[in-house]
Amino acid sequence: MPTRILPAVGDTDAVRSITTLLSQLPDAEPVAPVVDSTQLIDTLARLAAESVDELPEVVVVHERIGPVPALELIREVALRFPAVGVILVTSDASPGLFQAAMDYGARGLVALPLSYEELASRVQAVAQWSVGVRRHLGAGADVFTGVGGTVVTVSGAKGGVGTTLTAIQLALAAQASGRSTALVDMDLQTGDVASYLDVQFRRSVVDLAAITDISPRVLADAVFRHDTGLALLLAPAEGERGEDVTDRAARQVVSALRSRYEVVVIDCGAQLGGAGAAAVEMADRALLITTPDVVAVRGAKRAVRMWDRLQIRKAEETTVVVNRHSRGTEIQPPLIQKITGTAVAATVVPANFKELQSVVDAGRIHELENKSSVKQALWGLAGELGLVKVPEGAQKAGRGLRGGDRGSVSFRRRKEG
Repeated sequence: MPTRILPAVGDTDAVRSITTLLSQLPDAEPVAPVVDSTQLIDTLARLAAESVDELPEVVVVHERIGPVPALELIREVALRFPAVGVILVTSDASPGLFQAAMDYGARGLVALPLSYEELASRVQAVAQWSVGVRRHLGAGADVFTGVGGTVVTVSGAKGGVGTTLTAIQLALAAQASGRSTALVDMDLQTGDVASYLDVQFRRSVVDLAAITDISPRVLADAVFRHDTGLALLLAPAEGERGEDVTDRAARQVVSALRSRYEVVVIDCGAQLGGAGAAAVEMADRALLITTPDVVAVRGAKRAVRMWDRLQIRKAEETTVVVNRHSRGTEIQPPLIQKITGTAVAATVVPANFKELQSVVDAGRIHELENKSSVKQALWGLAGELGLVKVPEGAQKAGRGLRGGDRGSVSFRRRKEG
């Protein structure tokens, strides 16, 4: 059986030399190389969604892959696709880097310049390990699909557009439908999730920042369990401590949450820092909240262009959600889509702050009434994004209803059942 090898190499010259050597290995079947970390994860996720047997046995990661650093990328591959063996190709073959690579989940390390004998030996050993893991799993291999939990980030085109409200209601909708859900406040300096949900807390995401291996027990200690069932990982009470959460720490936190919860909703706020950028880059769905006014739409366009320049996320991979929408406004969703170059959610959230004012002032946003048009729209958005688990009967009954009505119907049925 040939060994499928997926090279992840961003450097043009390195691609040529690595693919040439891989093609000369006995029983090797190199596949088309991927050029960055996002493409690698997307490719593996797509293959894993079909079957674990579709995954390559070996992934070769070059040290200059980007935008996610090589070791961080190896950690994510090891967490999400445990039956795939990863080899790091690097010019630094020191014992320190070798140990770090093993700690991050690599199965081997090959030094530059490449040697045919060394590469062949490492690939063969890692391929045998991968095949052994899959054989040992047998019928239970479907647990290693690599998809993990769904991660959704919610960012604001500017402050005050409803980012936190949207994140909370999406998480509540997913939890109410029967999915284990975590809500993370990654707006590290000005996060208000705790205020919206009337939570007094001691631990925050900062407590995980310095931990290199976040075990389930460590994660459970940092999470606050809300009355609604949501697992909350909150921003620090002292905003200046948010600087302790680096992009590397954020990646570790998101990976740990993805492996423990079916849905992870992350409130990234309106200011882009390293931690928020890492979360947006790793997300399965990245939402950008705007209101239908000139200033907010300009902010959305500015954010989308910045994400693209920084190689965080492409415009076509971003979904804009229009909040406080009304039919009378001059700026409608199709125009916003044209201006930003993104997808725009079919579900729009109506402008009706009167429904929200009492629960917002009381810090009890989770007690927003089911008949609220805002709640129905946001829960409908959760359905549009695939975050809710809708019973088969409710799916049939929901045909022909608006997105917001479907969200409300699924909630009522679950409560009644």
